[in-house]
Amino acid sequence: MIKIGLMSDTHGTMSPRVFQFFEPVDEIWHAGDIGTIALADELARFKPLRAVFGNIDDQVIRRQFPEIQRFRCEEVKVFMTHIGGSSGRYARQVRNEIVVNPPRLFVCGHSHILKVMYDKKNGCLYMNPGAAGNIGFHHVCTAMRFNIHGDQIRDLEVLEFERSSFR
Repeated sequence: MIKIGLMSDTHGTMSPRVFQFFEPVDEIWHAGDIGTIALADELARFKPLRAVFGNIDDQVIRRQFPEIQRFRCEEVKVFMTHIGGSSGRYARQVRNEIVVNPPRLFVCGHSHILKVMYDKKNGCLYMNPGAAGNIGFHHVCTAMRFNIHGDQIRDLEVLEFERSSFR
């Protein structure tokens, strides 16, 4: 079993609450808009980090992290990118990839809106962790953690706190 901490849209800022929430995880996945390489390095020192770059990320981050990550975690095929659209209404650049080579878990960010739903048509779980950082239109900061055990994705938990109480 692997415990995953999932976040997106930190935009270079992160509350200590997220580190506390991620204390029991084995890996951190960041679905883009990291914001600074310093934050990426801080996360990677804390736990093993798997990330993609987002639309606000500079060339330093883009050289270190890809736009798309496809990988296996235990027996779950994962597809992670920053701009992915929403379940059933995927962004043009990922729609064909999901149909032709469907993952079991599709992870994206960008919207700053936490959303988890099952895509029956493509047989995959869609996860967007919302925004963990203090920059953007969102009023609530969010992150997720969950377990992958074999081919099962389970025990999803959400961290949620007001952006106004960031520090």
